Amino acid sequence: MAGEQLQVLNALDVAKTQWYHFTAIIIAGMGFFTDAYDLFCISLVTKLLGRIYYHVDGMEKPGSLPPNVSAAVNGVAFCGTLAGQLFFGWLGDKLGRKKVYGMTLMLMVICSVASGLSFGHTPKSVMATLCFFRFWLGFGIGGDYPLSATIMSEYANKKTRGAFIAAVFAMQGFGILAGGIFAIILSSSFNAMFEAPSYEVDALRSTVPQADYVWRIILMVGALPAALTYYWRMKMPETARYTALVAKNAKRAASDMSKVLQMDIEAEPQKIEQVKEQKSGFGLFTKEFAKRHGLHLLGTTSTWFLLDIAFYSQNLFQKDIFSAIGWIPSAKSMNAIDEVYRIARAQTLIALCSTVPGYWFTVAFIDKMGRFAIQLMGFFFMTVFMFALAIPYDHWTHKDNRIGFVIMYSLTFFFANFGPNATTFVVPAEIFPARLRSTCHGISAASGKLGAIVGAFGFLYLAQNQDKAKADAGYPAGIGVKNSLIVLGVINALGFLFTFLVPESKGKSLEEMSGENEDNEPQGEAEPPSSSGRRTAPVA
Repeated sequence: MAGEQLQVLNALDVAKTQWYHFTAIIIAGMGFFTDAYDLFCISLVTKLLGRIYYHVDGMEKPGSLPPNVSAAVNGVAFCGTLAGQLFFGWLGDKLGRKKVYGMTLMLMVICSVASGLSFGHTPKSVMATLCFFRFWLGFGIGGDYPLSATIMSEYANKKTRGAFIAAVFAMQGFGILAGGIFAIILSSSFNAMFEAPSYEVDALRSTVPQADYVWRIILMVGALPAALTYYWRMKMPETARYTALVAKNAKRAASDMSKVLQMDIEAEPQKIEQVKEQKSGFGLFTKEFAKRHGLHLLGTTSTWFLLDIAFYSQNLFQKDIFSAIGWIPSAKSMNAIDEVYRIARAQTLIALCSTVPGYWFTVAFIDKMGRFAIQLMGFFFMTVFMFALAIPYDHWTHKDNRIGFVIMYSLTFFFANFGPNATTFVVPAEIFPARLRSTCHGISAASGKLGAIVGAFGFLYLAQNQDKAKADAGYPAGIGVKNSLIVLGVINALGFLFTFLVPESKGKSLEEMSGENEDNEPQGEAEPPSSSGRRTAPVA
């Protein structure tokens, strides 16, 4: 291409915001809506599972999941997600984004339904089948991360690309919110139909037999949004950047994007021949990749890893924090379904007040402030608020100060989402070459899920009371909620430091950021790429 972009890629870069941008956001975003619903709805029903399957007659407290079962139920989907991100990220670069996109969605639909149908005659067999199906559900969800981000980045124009990718990710907020709202409606309905006393009044009758339907319905409903978008995913054409730069079929790319952009795009036969003659370029495990993008990959993986330790340990176990400060009444003072209602109400309130607004603040400001500034700001305030919660923790546990605690806790969520939770998703989709974009995003996302696993498994134990007698049944003594919050504050501070490895991609074309324009110049004419990857480029 002699250093020039194909017209089809330039047309995408400078295209005005059109209807196809919004349909792409909705189609890709509904996958993320489903992802968030499926990943976080389990935290609404873990207490219920404990009451149904691990009730012990004569115990003062309701039944609860044993530590190993609770860790497996909460964390197994993350293990599947990590594997799916690596596998489908690699497959998206090998087979194309579109071919793999439908596979991930069908896997999510089938496994959501199967999770709710988990069967067996003993608690062990029900939990084992639930974990099995949630692993494969996570595997499908994992594929959605690199594919959705890559498709949206390759469809978008360079002026508003950050907002479009962030908008896809922001659908997660609505997924978490939808999970909470649906659980509130369902538990209210079941409570009205099947009245039951609290556990302390009548332990056996406090969990009605119909409660077994509640958790199953909540898990199965996650299949609906994914199923509804399958047809539209299959109608989307392959991205022009994959078709032209990876599949080397610039003519097809021009034809596909002419329909999408509703304008004539020249096929450019001379450049097509040059595209076909070009070598594939350097691979992932080469010195050239390490030289150009090694630090970038270290930056995207480390920041996502650190962010997800903090984010998922907070999100999955916020019900425990609410209980610790008395925002949710003691378990024995409620019946089983009422407990689901109280947990769902608390999580919905947090999602409504901080999680959802945080995502959309990022959408609004990412192309004005830039990715780097938002990520730095988010990690900074997450660190500040985490220490502000942790150091005077005893102060926050007093009844008069509980509202203040919830406000501070909400602000850490707000700045996670108006910060690194969104930007760590956006940046890896912009800064790597097209032939490795999906793979590198998958590696970055998988690093994040490794952090989520550390958060989900590790903090379940860490946050236990230091006095073993006061820890949850079956758990060893931990370091307590206060010390756990201090650890999370330190993790956020490390995220702030590692952000300096990540380049700013605001207003630049994908080919500028990845250096693909230079790759395509004849020998002798190419300007050597800078090691930082921060090329000067006119801002659109």
